[in-house]
Amino acid sequence: MNPKQIPKTMRAIVLQDYNSNLGRVLRSLSVQEKQVRLPAGDEVLVKMEAAPCNPSDIAFLRGMYIVARSVPVIPGFEGTGTVVAAGKTLAALSLSGKRVSCFSQDSGDGTWAEYFCVNAANCIPVREDLPVAQAACLAVNPFTAAGLMEMAISGKHRAVVQTAAGGQVSTFLRKMAGIDDIPVINVVRSDQQVNALAEQGEQYILNQKGENFTDRLTALSAQLGATIAFDAIGGEMTGTLLNAMPDGSRVILYGGLSGLPASNLDILEVIFHGKSLGGFNLADWIQQTTPERFAEISARLQDNMIRGELSTRIQATFTYDQVVRGLLQYVGNMSKGKILFIP
Repeated sequence: MNPKQIPKTMRAIVLQDYNSNLGRVLRSLSVQEKQVRLPAGDEVLVKMEAAPCNPSDIAFLRGMYIVARSVPVIPGFEGTGTVVAAGKTLAALSLSGKRVSCFSQDSGDGTWAEYFCVNAANCIPVREDLPVAQAACLAVNPFTAAGLMEMAISGKHRAVVQTAAGGQVSTFLRKMAGIDDIPVINVVRSDQQVNALAEQGEQYILNQKGENFTDRLTALSAQLGATIAFDAIGGEMTGTLLNAMPDGSRVILYGGLSGLPASNLDILEVIFHGKSLGGFNLADWIQQTTPERFAEISARLQDNMIRGELSTRIQATFTYDQVVRGLLQYVGNMSKGKILFIP
């Protein structure tokens, strides 16, 4: 697109103020005309096709996420579109005209807008035959699952435990683990989710609210040699996992769906049984991964998605004017999949 053809303003979803009360947050959202910021240096301007809502977006809207931006602000951490303008650097210019999946956790505006200005390093070139919905959700969940699986494989763990096993990251991780023949113990919070995973052919499923959950987790972890757990919940679950798993086990926190600090940790398990607690942050993992390795992972993920072997569940698509309705539907049943916002 000729820079002269880029409009001066755009429509965007705008958050006026943070609030832990979701109802008040929704009343703080509106669709407004905002200035289009042209790219400079390493930046590119992406004409957005679609952007999802993730649990991290909900936490951000409520002011409960690690990323805090000055309000009013355009939310959204990821999405997909086409680069229509670029800064002056080689990295930026190399993306001109390309279709990308983009993401950002910096201090600027986000992806819930017609145009998104972002550093070229935060753009992943995507194939033309990758569906829009999958490209919109490529940057966060699939790469999070890939990063977690690399931890399991490099650490030579025989089996994995994962919480929030009905979620999207867990679905990706479960399928990736199947490719490498690594058993996964799936922890869910309802019998309905147990049945859903069983119908998908999963063998090891535990309801965290069921009878003797801790005893069953202890026994199954020992049986399979599960010495790494990926926890998206936090709160008491983090300690429960660490206490129940074999000597030398690690629990990796990558989410905090409970909204509570990690707790219930038996200090003696750490001191005398070599157990440890760590964290996974996608942005850090990307920085620590070589460009060649990242491109290899991206190509594999996109191939798998195009073949239908991996996919993000999308429950509905909404226009910007339907933002409140969309968020209410998403929060009411996240297990049905993501929602997408389209210009």
